[in-house]
Amino acid sequence: MTATQQSASLEHGSLTLPERFRSDFPILEQSSSEGRPLIYLDHAATSQKPRQVLDALLHYYASDNANVHRGAHQLSARATEDFEAARSSTARFISAASPREIVFTRNASEAINLVARSWGDANLREGDEVLLSVMEHHSNLVPWQLLAQRTGCLLRYAGINESGELDLDDFHSKLTDRTRLISLVHISNVLGCCNPLEQVISSGHAAGSLVLVDACQSLAHKSIDVSTLDADFLVGSSHKLCGPTGMGFLWAREALLEAMPPFLGGGEMIEDVFLDHSTWATLPHKFEAGTPAIGEAVGMGAAISYLQEVGLDAIQAWEAELTRHLFVRLHAIDGVRVLGPTPEQQPDRGALATFLVDGVHANDIAELIDASGICIRSGHHCCQPLHRHFGVTASARASLSFITTMEEIDRFSEELASTVSFLRANS
Repeated sequence: MTATQQSASLEHGSLTLPERFRSDFPILEQSSSEGRPLIYLDHAATSQKPRQVLDALLHYYASDNANVHRGAHQLSARATEDFEAARSSTARFISAASPREIVFTRNASEAINLVARSWGDANLREGDEVLLSVMEHHSNLVPWQLLAQRTGCLLRYAGINESGELDLDDFHSKLTDRTRLISLVHISNVLGCCNPLEQVISSGHAAGSLVLVDACQSLAHKSIDVSTLDADFLVGSSHKLCGPTGMGFLWAREALLEAMPPFLGGGEMIEDVFLDHSTWATLPHKFEAGTPAIGEAVGMGAAISYLQEVGLDAIQAWEAELTRHLFVRLHAIDGVRVLGPTPEQQPDRGALATFLVDGVHANDIAELIDASGICIRSGHHCCQPLHRHFGVTASARASLSFITTMEEIDRFSEELASTVSFLRANS
């Protein structure tokens, strides 16, 4: 254990993070049909919600339910105050210069689509290039494919190296003076690799490109400071932050947002409407047409406050220990191949392990594991091009959280070994 990890573990005596915080998550109190405790190892898809978030949602709908910004009555005033407080919490969470730089969206997918539709349509033309990677989630591929169809811009893709990390040589070979935007995941939801954003952003800016960061898999696991990161856009999703579904955000530099045209038209995003034209509201409301997801925003604000109470440094340290233990247990099972870099190759990799098993389909593994009360993911994880790179259609994934225990990893690995033996014997 490193000095940082020891400090994180000892800050509250000898208690681990699960011992301190697991009781906040009521969904984990249930048992499987066999009467065994439920084990949830699918946090990379959707994180579970603590009581503090559930209470914030209930309080809003039970006490403050009203539309925001538009009403003069007390319910609307309270709803508006809580809604904008969530925006301020989000801004502080990533060290944004101002809450005006935080645009609320339905999810990170919508946030990327916003940039593609607004900034992309206004700025990209035939001959311009957008640089992506083969490890991107579909949400960071499809919007740019649609943009290319509309504008004629060219999409280029950086590959991965043998250890399952971004191939920087390939990246730099495809970064040219025609590159107008780099859009890259921070932590891959399949490979778990943590991409070298500082180097990517520095190189991109030197080439005259803007940079968008998909931070969905990193925001709940490590501290992110956009004031020092120096990216131009960053997106995140509430449901991976211990918050409600149907909520996300786009952060962008204020000057960029000011120059971008609206994404959607309707109420709230306007200043004045005439029969022949309209003028737009100030930031960030210019991009938030219609009634927003008010309760979900309040819930995300509560989730961010909760994560800050737990402590991102402590979360990262505990999850690093869990990940090392998970890799040791997986590598001990015959025929299991884990995708992406090992914790030894990349200590700051994500807290997940995506794996293949020789002769066994990932969906069969997940189904049988589920019968034992263990929830893992199987399929292509919205990364079909990456799976094609490996020559497979599906993989299995166990993803961790600060409320995951070492004992859960042990039970999962034991069930996995038993499941693999059973499937091989009956194949």
